[in-house]
Amino acid sequence: MKMKQWLNDQVQKEVKKAIPVLSFPSTQLLKISVIDLISSSEMQAKGMKMIADRCDTGASLSMMDLSVEAQAFGADVRMAEDEVPTVIGRLITTQEDVDNLQVPKVGAGRTGIYTEAIEKAVKRITDRPVFAGVIGPFSLSGRLMDMTEIMVNCYTEPEMVHAVLAKATEFLIQYVKGYKQVGANGVVIAEPAAGLLSPEFVAEFSSPYVKKIVEAVSSEDFAVVYHNCGKTIPLIDSILTVGADAYHFGNAIQMSEMLKLVPSHIPVLGNIDPSGQFRNGSPESVREETLKVLKECSKHKNFIISSGCDIPPLASWANIDAFFAAVKSFYNNVRELVPNRQTAEKAG
Repeated sequence: MKMKQWLNDQVQKEVKKAIPVLSFPSTQLLKISVIDLISSSEMQAKGMKMIADRCDTGASLSMMDLSVEAQAFGADVRMAEDEVPTVIGRLITTQEDVDNLQVPKVGAGRTGIYTEAIEKAVKRITDRPVFAGVIGPFSLSGRLMDMTEIMVNCYTEPEMVHAVLAKATEFLIQYVKGYKQVGANGVVIAEPAAGLLSPEFVAEFSSPYVKKIVEAVSSEDFAVVYHNCGKTIPLIDSILTVGADAYHFGNAIQMSEMLKLVPSHIPVLGNIDPSGQFRNGSPESVREETLKVLKECSKHKNFIISSGCDIPPLASWANIDAFFAAVKSFYNNVRELVPNRQTAEKAG
């Protein structure tokens, strides 16, 4: 699949399909725990296929498990039956720890399970692109150093931070290439920790490293989506320098304001609240919020409706179904308006 052309086609379409980050709720369809899901490539691929069959998405996106890469480096991870895994403790404290940090091979920890899952998924989901997911370099480094410590170290030990970032980036390039090799159509790079930085620090400690990954893997048949669910509007000038093929933002921002800042040919996705709406809202509130965002943002041709981040495992399927019904309802009206508008333009 020519992904650059596919993305351009999405921008040009009057009627767009939603592309939420929807994978973890497959546990409910599969009747398994989160631990079962993250431990099995078969369950992940089967879950992605079940969601693709049930939901009219524009693409199939793998889950954002931001513990996988840190665990491959040796970090400890807490797992729970119904929650997304989280990194605990610190792997790096001193410069000596940085010097001794080994860049893992792709396949270490659970990375082998995840690449195998995508390999299986692309063979089963053939009617839309399949995107893998990886963590971003600053977000990974924060999980290795501890997020509080890395924020301090950006001021006090910047050389140490850059050294960790270099190793994180080296691994992530190979990891994304592993996904590309098994047939993924693209990857979503989740860099949420960069949303905590100042514009100057994003430009120093995040964007250049994400750009290295993009330059190493992006091609005509492989697209890179940058995700950040933080307060990204003050950071957007630096974020755009990474050169991603599309951008995905969370509900911490007003999406209609972000769309004014991104060139109109670049797809921008977001940003229905995954916790407040999909997990804790109601079908009525999800529908209302989805229609609100679509009405505010659909005048920008490069906008594609999505969740603001990964939809939680226990999100209500009634709410998820309500999201897709709202999108369908909105674009059914668009279908009716387009011929009328074209007729009016010809007459005028």
